Amino acid sequence: MQLANRLKFINSNVFADMDRAKTAAEKNGREIIDLSLGSSDLPTSPRILAAISAALQDTDTHGYVLFRNTNSFRQAVSTWIERKFGVSVDPETEILPLIGSQEGTGHLPLAVLNPDDIALCLDPGYPSHYGGVHLANGEVYGMKLKAESGFLPQFSEIPADILSRAKLMILSYPHNPTAAIATSEFMKSAVDFCAAHNLVLVHDFPYVDFVLAGSPSPSILQAQPNLTGVIEFFTLSKSYNMGGFRVGFAVGDHVLIQALRQVKAVVDFNQYQGIMQGAITALESDQEIKELQTIYGDRRDQMLEALANFANWQIDKPAATMYLWAKLPKTWEQDSIKFCLDLVKQTGVALSPGIGFGQSGEGYVRFALVHPPEVLIQAAQKIGEFMQEFGKESKSQP
Repeated sequence: MQLANRLKFINSNVFADMDRAKTAAEKNGREIIDLSLGSSDLPTSPRILAAISAALQDTDTHGYVLFRNTNSFRQAVSTWIERKFGVSVDPETEILPLIGSQEGTGHLPLAVLNPDDIALCLDPGYPSHYGGVHLANGEVYGMKLKAESGFLPQFSEIPADILSRAKLMILSYPHNPTAAIATSEFMKSAVDFCAAHNLVLVHDFPYVDFVLAGSPSPSILQAQPNLTGVIEFFTLSKSYNMGGFRVGFAVGDHVLIQALRQVKAVVDFNQYQGIMQGAITALESDQEIKELQTIYGDRRDQMLEALANFANWQIDKPAATMYLWAKLPKTWEQDSIKFCLDLVKQTGVALSPGIGFGQSGEGYVRFALVHPPEVLIQAAQKIGEFMQEFGKESKSQP
């Protein structure tokens, strides 16, 4: 049987590779401390669960949910956007419910790209951004992110022949995996650059509430309030600990929203109506957000201290997200996969290798701070023991 050529570009990803390694380590008796996946360990708020529970008893919520049935949710999103960013959006034409923001990044390229068109993506970047482009038979150009540039792309470095074929740029700040943040000035420069080169500008915004200190993260909608040529993807997975409920939405140019809606109509309906009731309840209040930021700020600080103490691993303190982006010690700086595979095999601690997020991610690993501090400290201690034993072993080999 011959399968589609496009599958060769998506036959492996960082999460699947590490999942196999975790399974093997567990079978060998290791207790797994999983810091490889950004899936929150925190519970969904009781007020959100109560709204979903109440809807379960209403049999009118048990059928298919078409676009017209999402009106209340879209109205809630419109109110939330205006409250949060000061931008007015039309719930009928400029908002589309999604099954998580990953649905948006996965499907929008199908609506924008023709075969062999180029999408400008962040390198390192989130794997589904690349995957959506490949599914659309497009070509990825990785905009290399460097620490000395604050992990922001340098638009002036994009070659002219690449720009001539490019149709799409995908950004995401606060950034996964590097935890970098972007300024309002950067967002405006991105809007201006894309307008000048007739590029659709996508901003994937799952960590909208994860700036742990200082000013909130800017939205691309604030940089382009008339929404021309831009679309932004949001999710309730991170801010409201609703990852398993798969609720997200797109806000943007009515032409792009309609195009994405056409693709969505072929693939799926919407979530269960009761889940949407829970999402509406979530968006009505930010009462859990401050607590969330405090929790992740504390986890970040304690993990940084523990890694410094137990592993002598000095990592820059990130201002945002639920991640640490850590440069590997010299012993492993050119083989992040080996480091992560050996680490989980020997200790049960699972991290994500930087190479899984793009070529520019090599030499780094990503920590997801999805356990309470006492577990993170235990993981840091295990990492320190591993680095002391196997770092010395590697250096002694010819």
